[in-house]
Amino acid sequence: MSGKFQTINRDTPYLLPPSLQEWLPEKHLARFVVDIVERLDLSEVDGRYGGGGKQPYHPALLLALLFYGYATGVFSSRKLEQATYDSVAFRFITADAHPDHDTIASFRKRFLKELEGLFVQMLVVAKLMGLFKLGNVSLDGTKIKANASKHKALSWGYANKLEEQLRREVQALLRQAEQADAEDEPELDIPDELTRREDRLAAIAKAKEEIERRARERFDAEQAEYEETLKRREEQAAKTGQKARGRSPKPPSAGPRDKDQVNFTDEESRIMPSSEGFVQAYNAQAAVDIDSHLVVENHISQQPNDKQEIEPALERLNEVESSLGKPEGLLADAGYFSADNVQHCEAAQITPYISDSRQRHNLPLEEQFKSPPPCPEDADALTAMQHRLRTPAGKALYAKRKSTVETVFGIIKDVLGFRRFHLRGLDAAQGEWNLVCMAWNLKRMYALAG
Repeated sequence: MSGKFQTINRDTPYLLPPSLQEWLPEKHLARFVVDIVERLDLSEVDGRYGGGGKQPYHPALLLALLFYGYATGVFSSRKLEQATYDSVAFRFITADAHPDHDTIASFRKRFLKELEGLFVQMLVVAKLMGLFKLGNVSLDGTKIKANASKHKALSWGYANKLEEQLRREVQALLRQAEQADAEDEPELDIPDELTRREDRLAAIAKAKEEIERRARERFDAEQAEYEETLKRREEQAAKTGQKARGRSPKPPSAGPRDKDQVNFTDEESRIMPSSEGFVQAYNAQAAVDIDSHLVVENHISQQPNDKQEIEPALERLNEVESSLGKPEGLLADAGYFSADNVQHCEAAQITPYISDSRQRHNLPLEEQFKSPPPCPEDADALTAMQHRLRTPAGKALYAKRKSTVETVFGIIKDVLGFRRFHLRGLDAAQGEWNLVCMAWNLKRMYALAG
């Protein structure tokens, strides 16, 4: 071998330093994750986590493993197990132990609920470290694919057609059974064929019940919105003395629609529009502090649009107010706009900045810095907010929305690679989204801490 290159020697007895502390640079994300986990109160997890025939791994080790995995784009329990052999950083986190994928998966699934408390604890640690002070927050949602294919779904229209077809086949099989009594060797195993169709009919009946239940919920929500819209139009007409502009809203129709469907793999997920077309997904919501870019609230919704997500976000922000403080303002795009949502923010004593229309790009210079006429002193909350958004200060603040929450979603999806939930069901998806947001917060805290 040429003398100008370093010698390749794979037979050295100590390929790595004998001390774990010498394996990684002093300022490494893995060290930061371990340090933060050691600051968390894990008593609730410790009390519930116990082994069977042998001593279990410490919850702090498994939590640090999950946090670092999600923060570096390793989500699968099998890949996490393999990383404890392949990656020096993962070896450091697990103290050169190797939890198997069943242990990792069962721990993650079992303690998703407890992670909600750790989410707030982690933000408190960030606050004590001087990394953030809660101010204005930006709220938005993104569609995350469910662990289910949209092709494993049954629509109301197709369910009725298939049900009718199967009932005809059952009648035909019963007629064949009568004829087969006189034959020595029937061509079909008629009892098995009947059982198969009866099982499918039972599954279809269950799916139809779920579709009907969802249709009733949708009708109740649409009816309430319809009545509220009529009330606002009547109030506006009484106030101005003129007929309300625009078309009168149409009353909603009750009952399932042909395209209403339920998914057999994850029945709690929904078909939702996204940049990739219609996908089987959940609507993942996050409220991000605009100065630190830390996620301070997160939740999962089954609603394809964002209009109904202001209220649950405010409820969760209220729950953590004693630990983190109250946000000054809430920024949200036109998908969240409604008079009710403005009122919800005012009632929570949080200043709303909810766009009432889609913002145009590349506005002329004079429009960008143009000030509106003074706001009337007797203006209601909605009018006051609309005026606020059109002031230079309001425009400057609202412009920060895209560079905060949308940036967080972009990094989670494109850098970390989290585009699909690994767990099924609404509660499990909520827990995993919480885990993703905690992993993001760890990465952001690491960057803010320098």
